Amino acid sequence: MSTATYVLAASSSDVLNVIAAFTGGLFIAGALVWAVQFGMRVQDRELPRPRPEEQAHLPETGAIREMREVREPDEIPIHADKRERLMPYQLHHAATRRGKDQHRRRWLPGSSGSFGSGGIGHV
Repeated sequence: MSTATYVLAASSSDVLNVIAAFTGGLFIAGALVWAVQFGMRVQDRELPRPRPEEQAHLPETGAIREMREVREPDEIPIHADKRERLMPYQLHHAATRRGKDQHRRRWLPGSSGSFGSGGIGHV
């Protein structure tokens, strides 16, 4: 084989590489255009965005502040005869109720921090 044959074979593979790259680029560009059009069709089928007057806004009294209160457990009543079942309509809606004493107990210096902390306990 002569060198001219090698040059022609090399140049034909370069042309094929360029054609393959161009075809691949066209395919990717076409896929991107299709994806954008598909997204636009989906967006057209969605509900319209809310107008500014339909947006949520603060109440006229201003922002609502956090409310703290002391809660107590709402004990389940126990009947004298243990055979009677407690029915769902006899229970309250919440497991806790507002406490009578709303004074928040604070930590006292000299009392233990938590169970097993090694402190001397409540003095």
